[in-house]
Amino acid sequence: MLKRQLSLKKYETNEYLVLLYRFSLLLGFYSICRILFFLFNTASFPKVTFFSFLTMMKGGLMFDVSALLYLNAAYILLFLLPFEFKFSNWYQKTLKWLFMISNGFGIAFNLIDIIYYRYILKRTTASMFDVAAFDAGNGRLILRFFYDFWYIPVILIVLLVLLSALYALIKPKAIRFRHPFIYFLSGIPVIFIVVVLSIIGMRGGWRHSTRPINMNNAGAFVNAPEEMAIVQNTPFCIFRTWGKKAFVHKSYFASEDELNRIYSPVHVPDSIGPARKDNVVIIILESFSRAFVGSLNPQLTDPRDKSYTPFLDSLINESLVFPNAFANGRKSIDAIPSVTASIPALVLPYVISERSGNSINSIASLLSVQGYQTAFFHGAPNGSMGFDAFTKIAGFQKYVGKNEYGKEADFDGVWGIWDEPFFQFFAHEMNKMQQPFATTIFSVSSHHPYEVPEKYKGKFPEGRLPINKCIHYTDHSLQKFFDLARTMPWFKNTLFVITADHAVDSAIQGYYTSVNYFAIPILFYKPDGSLKGVDTGLAEQIDILPTILSYLNYPYPYVAFGTNLLDKNSKRFVINYIQDSYQFLSGDYAFYLTDDKLTAIYNRKEDPELKKNLLGTVDFVEELQLQKAIVQQFNNRMADNRMVIGK
Repeated sequence: MLKRQLSLKKYETNEYLVLLYRFSLLLGFYSICRILFFLFNTASFPKVTFFSFLTMMKGGLMFDVSALLYLNAAYILLFLLPFEFKFSNWYQKTLKWLFMISNGFGIAFNLIDIIYYRYILKRTTASMFDVAAFDAGNGRLILRFFYDFWYIPVILIVLLVLLSALYALIKPKAIRFRHPFIYFLSGIPVIFIVVVLSIIGMRGGWRHSTRPINMNNAGAFVNAPEEMAIVQNTPFCIFRTWGKKAFVHKSYFASEDELNRIYSPVHVPDSIGPARKDNVVIIILESFSRAFVGSLNPQLTDPRDKSYTPFLDSLINESLVFPNAFANGRKSIDAIPSVTASIPALVLPYVISERSGNSINSIASLLSVQGYQTAFFHGAPNGSMGFDAFTKIAGFQKYVGKNEYGKEADFDGVWGIWDEPFFQFFAHEMNKMQQPFATTIFSVSSHHPYEVPEKYKGKFPEGRLPINKCIHYTDHSLQKFFDLARTMPWFKNTLFVITADHAVDSAIQGYYTSVNYFAIPILFYKPDGSLKGVDTGLAEQIDILPTILSYLNYPYPYVAFGTNLLDKNSKRFVINYIQDSYQFLSGDYAFYLTDDKLTAIYNRKEDPELKKNLLGTVDFVEELQLQKAIVQQFNNRMADNRMVIGK
């Protein structure tokens, strides 16, 4: 094939037409990547029609032009240098290598996001490199990615071979001047014109009032926030978020007094009874979307959507459960601060932001002053996702990972120790701790590449998706843990909190909305039955910390951005960050704040697919004020390091 490529007839023409031709080629290849991105993820975009997709393709050109100009700035400059030696073979070969390498990376990132989008529900941004640097064992995971999704590197190779062949079809024709200086002089104004046009293209417009386009400009071409990912391209999102600060001061309200009247994250216990010294065990289950939990989905009738969590279903019947609960982020690294420290995942994960060294309070730091022993358990190799570093910042007295577990035979080869043996180990380790204690465990097995231990292969049904059998396996591991824990002296005096780190694709249509992309279970279980019932109000991960502290009658003020779910008078809300917008749930409505402006309102109850934007037809002043107050409190407190009392 390559020999045939080399034998293709070459054409020579004006160098500037060649540059325009090659840039147009790149635009075509980015459009191909956009089409592939959509075709591989159609289930995530149920509202896209043929004509709306054409609008997105047209809007995407603006983002493609900007990204390609950044990627090819060096190539364009070297191509335009007004010196005759640039027509030599060695120089043209060097230019081609530069062209193929820089654009190869751009195309590769676009193709990788075909798969990665399913996990984070947005295009990859610059924070990915921070997360990668924060994690251990990435080389092994990358190799597994290319093994499982082999068609992505195949598509990449095909596209690059095609791009190389088309690149070589037309080559610049050398211009002969009587004197080289004349060519040099004629080339200077061309470079100036191209530089001006490039700046316009990078900014996304030529008007003086035009701000450089950002990721949220994609909203002009879509009908739903999640569709912005179709319009965008991955290199653009990386460039636009490089060096971006997560916590920028907001000034929606004129004074602190006005701000605090609307919303304050400072929790001050008002009526304190005798302190409870119950143990606290927080169980965070990897990828346990609400869609997998049968008892939380009584409306589903398709047998393929049956419950993959029979034990969790039985426990829910004995617990205080919140069937309208949501994660605050889409990644594991988002969940730990949300669950243990009531810090929502807004803009960037806290642990990789510029404010990751802030003083914070957490379930560990707050309860340790009450005499609690604290520990965090995670079966992955120590250093994975930076959990060990965060738990130290958060005040956990001990981190227990794969290193401390010590039995290599129970390692799954990718993520960590299989859930069943690690949960058993967890129970035995707590049996060695002095009461009262507060512990957290994060499971690992319900994760890509979706494998179960050899002895369980074929035992758990897959259903629609390979992850289903892993969910069932982790649920089985949870049952074995509780069977063992019930025999231990600390069990009856323990409050168990069970939730998920984030949601994942479930193949159930009702969960493909920007709201339900975050739907997870949250439940509180007390063996004596003192916590029991169904609360249909809103709940989110950041509510877990204040709810636990309220149950324990914790006596001191503290900072938490969630609400106490045991307080029937508390103002319930859910806040997320998706596609450069703050998503805010209050009552039956979903609100979207983009660039400090309210851009959409949906009635989640009457319009569950979020098709009808009510902006301009309804008035929700109080909800908008609350949303802005939460954002301002969070940003300003993070920027000023005021996340604990006294700061």
